[in-house]
Amino acid sequence: MTSPFHRMCRISLVAGFAVGIATAAFAVGDNNDDTNPPPKTQTTKTCTGGKVWDKAKKECVTPKKSSFNDDDLYKFAREFAYAGQYENAITVLNLASNQNDPRILNYLGYANRKAGRMELGMSYYRKALQADENYILARSYMGMALVEQGDIQGARVQLVEIRDRGGEGTWAYRALLQSLNGYRTY
Repeated sequence: MTSPFHRMCRISLVAGFAVGIATAAFAVGDNNDDTNPPPKTQTTKTCTGGKVWDKAKKECVTPKKSSFNDDDLYKFAREFAYAGQYENAITVLNLASNQNDPRILNYLGYANRKAGRMELGMSYYRKALQADENYILARSYMGMALVEQGDIQGARVQLVEIRDRGGEGTWAYRALLQSLNGYRTY
């Protein structure tokens, strides 16, 4: 026979375990959402003048096509774009070897749109979606641009496309939904 105290301890332990598993599952889901804004790194914390952080050299360097692969350039550009350094983002994106990569095209769209070149930005979003119609982050940013232009119906179409392509639980979906509800656009 167990005492009420021991029963309560077991219940608390089981409840704590369940909460821990649920929290871990939620965190894993968030980390796997590659539409989330990028974390700040040394590139925007330490480097200035469009330089990027070279992990191997442990210093800020001028980005060059020969020094970094397209994935690295994409990550640098994304970070620049979210830090409001749109021209630096464009400069880095233009160094990418594959100018038809939908990620590169999408961030050329984002950086140009945020720098005030809306039509150029929209053309890059369209190119990104021609390259990969399932690229939900491009759909999200295009939808936000449509909201900025007052085309709410067009933005809703992009939201439905994101949902129908399995992106309902992503940052891309939530951010566009917030934009449609009158909150900040990215």
